Amino acid sequence: MAWFALIIAGLFEMFGVLMINQLHKERNWQSLVFVVIGFGASFIFLAQAMKTLSMGKAYAIWTGIGASGGAILGMLFYGESKDWKRIFFIIMVLGSAIGLKLVS
Repeated sequence: MAWFALIIAGLFEMFGVLMINQLHKERNWQSLVFVVIGFGASFIFLAQAMKTLSMGKAYAIWTGIGASGGAILGMLFYGESKDWKRIFFIIMVLGSAIGLKLVS
């Protein structure tokens, strides 16, 4: 259950980052509410996961999901660079998160 909560926390982190970009485009209260909901839910699920998982492991994986997911969403929705080097390093971040799970 902790791993499920951690993945959900990472997905909400990605949503929060996406909504920050939306807030910069459209300065309205709806975008701000979505930013708060995204990051608030992310922290709640991260806290739930950390009841079972160690802080270092949970935080590293949560950050990895959010950072790589945010970069992928930027490439898909906002025309950010899809250079092979960028994709390679995103894969490295995800591989590190998987590696943490495998060695624990």
